[in-house]
Amino acid sequence: MKLWPPRAGRIYRGSIAKSENMPYGPRAIAVASGKGGVGKTSLSVNLALCLAGMGLKVTLFDADLGLANAEVMLGLTPRFSLYEVLYGDKTIDEIIVPGPLGINVISGGSGCLEMANLDHARRQWLLKMFDRFSAPDDVLIIDNGAGINKNVLGFLAAAGEVIIVVTPDPTSLTDAYALIKVLANYKVHSEVYLVVNRAAGRQEAMRTLSKIQAVAGRFLEIKINSLGWIPEDKQVAQAIKRQQPFFTASPSSAASRSVAGMAELLTGGTRSAAAGGGFWSKLMGLFC
Repeated sequence: MKLWPPRAGRIYRGSIAKSENMPYGPRAIAVASGKGGVGKTSLSVNLALCLAGMGLKVTLFDADLGLANAEVMLGLTPRFSLYEVLYGDKTIDEIIVPGPLGINVISGGSGCLEMANLDHARRQWLLKMFDRFSAPDDVLIIDNGAGINKNVLGFLAAAGEVIIVVTPDPTSLTDAYALIKVLANYKVHSEVYLVVNRAAGRQEAMRTLSKIQAVAGRFLEIKINSLGWIPEDKQVAQAIKRQQPFFTASPSSAASRSVAGMAELLTGGTRSAAAGGGFWSKLMGLFC
């Protein structure tokens, strides 16, 4: 049964889909934001579900270590998280939790101060564990923490593609630009994709996109592609309160149609080999 309605809320008409000749490994897409509270985790969760509904094998990795809450939005209560991998006797495969529509979920742990401040030895151990993790996924969605720190930048650098979530709020715009500036200055990526969340309409979404593109185009050497926009939708807030993803709770809602459009773009064309697999090995090289 088709779980998503016709596409809606699209701006960018290009495509960034997986090529037939990609290196081994999942297609790693990192979702990030300059500030918290802009809907980054909501997009990660619902995009993962939408891609799974299209028949792809998807793992959602909550990389907000110590403050993970993707499982809350999914209504899941994992017994174990990455904390038990680092400080217990579990492996990555043993902590994976099955989610709706067949997605797999890896929790970064919640309320664990140690996870948010990993020392070099623990980080090295964790990455070695990930290097042994070889699930045959099509897509790996990495839900990052907000802001700029070593963990966030490492995950963004290792991912093949980066989606930055922003709202029309001025503080969100400022913080999103700061994150994009760091990615550009350190040449982490030559392009990123932008999603405007909680827009009053297409005009406000386009205006928000244009502001960031204009400033980035003037001062930074990085391309800003829009993946689309998500309108302000009361059904989203209602789904979050019920601990349900809006994509499955209200598949015909405006927000669900918007995310469906983004998923279509992500699966509808070709992309360069530079955006391919090898996420875990690249992360090893960056963090170890």
